[in-house]
Amino acid sequence: MPSVEAGAPGPLTALPPIALQFAQKAFIVSGGRLLLVRKSASDPFHPGRWEVPGGRLEADADLDLDDHIRREVWEEVGLKIDPGPPFHLWQWYMPDRGPRGGQVRVVAAARRCRPVTLDTTLDNQDAGDHLDGCAWVPLAELGGYDLIPSLRPVMRAFLLPPA
Repeated sequence: MPSVEAGAPGPLTALPPIALQFAQKAFIVSGGRLLLVRKSASDPFHPGRWEVPGGRLEADADLDLDDHIRREVWEEVGLKIDPGPPFHLWQWYMPDRGPRGGQVRVVAAARRCRPVTLDTTLDNQDAGDHLDGCAWVPLAELGGYDLIPSLRPVMRAFLLPPA
């Protein structure tokens, strides 16, 4: 194996950086309906596709995981929720849009949540959310929605009868 001078890029340091982030998604059900949100046409990754509310943890601001998912749901759809247990873990990769480039590996937890309020609004979201709609969808009709690809196996896990 060829030697590498101290401080010189080696085979691993020459790879693009991979940043690690954590996310949570809220599966909020009321009256046999699941709350979905639609990505706007300005979304850089999945314009027009559907998903559930949630987002990435802000390491400097979110000290508690329950508070994190409450904040995300409030910002995206204006609901107050009671966070429930996680039922599925998964990951996806996306381009890092920061100055370093590379990729972001997002590790996510899906959680069953109970709504405390039911009136949705998109007025609280920030520009980075890229949402233009939400809908309470009957569980039997979820298959007719164009979900973001990484959410499809999570939705299947959600719809499985409890063990």
